Amino acid sequence: MSIEQLAETAQAMVAPGKGIIAIDESTSTLAKRFAAVGIPNNEENRRAYRELLLTTPKLGEYISGAILFDETIRQSTKAGVPFTRVMADSGIIPGIKVDRGTHALAGFPGELVTEGLDGLRERLKEYYKLGARFAKWRAVITIGEDMPSGSCIEANSHALARYAALCQENGLVPMVEPEVLMDGDHDIETAYEVNEVVLRSLFEALYNQGVMLEGTILKAAMVVPGADSDESAEVDEVATSTLMCLKSAVPAILPGIVFLSGGQSDEAATAHLDAMNRLGPNPWPLSFSYGRAMQQAALKLWSQDLTGNIAKAQQTVYARARENGLAALGQWTHGG
Repeated sequence: MSIEQLAETAQAMVAPGKGIIAIDESTSTLAKRFAAVGIPNNEENRRAYRELLLTTPKLGEYISGAILFDETIRQSTKAGVPFTRVMADSGIIPGIKVDRGTHALAGFPGELVTEGLDGLRERLKEYYKLGARFAKWRAVITIGEDMPSGSCIEANSHALARYAALCQENGLVPMVEPEVLMDGDHDIETAYEVNEVVLRSLFEALYNQGVMLEGTILKAAMVVPGADSDESAEVDEVATSTLMCLKSAVPAILPGIVFLSGGQSDEAATAHLDAMNRLGPNPWPLSFSYGRAMQQAALKLWSQDLTGNIAKAQQTVYARARENGLAALGQWTHGG
């Protein structure tokens, strides 16, 4: 795939008023979410849940792409239609999570590095044949006492850059996700400083590895105080801080930025995105790539009746997609 085709796919992922739904939870992560609402964790229930999400009527009006898990990209609807075909028919671009999760960073207690580069070239070729046109790799950065270290940031930036180069070699748009966790009691100023350092390190690594930014999407964390912080931040403060941080570290040539919800409430994630777009115009389209903030309400509804509540749950998915799609345009209204 040429850089022009990669750029075209990347631009479609951040089309005006559209965003990405993240349904790439691992089997163990989804097991925890199922357990919380009393759903047995088996392959059929996982398949049925992903079918519920991907077959939501008119979902393509506000969703441009979906990040899938390895199990999901190989699955089909109950009627036997591959999920990737369902997505294509709805104008939704299939994506795939390709990292192998976080592991302890040797020599740096409490810090993590994401693994999965071994064998990645072959896996990417297979995912392309299965229908994927973009991929995602998540790095995790923790703020704490003497953390993050420069070594942790460098190791994760290098892995993200190597992954991105391999994606583009195999015709997939890389979504790079350096998530600075909300965990901790840090204030918003500390969050700003860490996010800026991480982003600068990431884009230096991408440049050094020859990654073409025109065919790359950034999945970024918002600049927010730690979840255990004594301080809170108003919506406008989060929006202003996040935009300043991005403008200081992210090249304007990037096709777009999508945000992770990162533990925020559904409403907060939508309000912050809307506020950032109201402060525009910005150098790049700003949209969403939410997981829990898109799914949680629907999952609770579905859990109450796995066969009878599908339509109600899908209405909730569509409503959340619409709200975030409007926020991506700076047109969301609370309660609207």
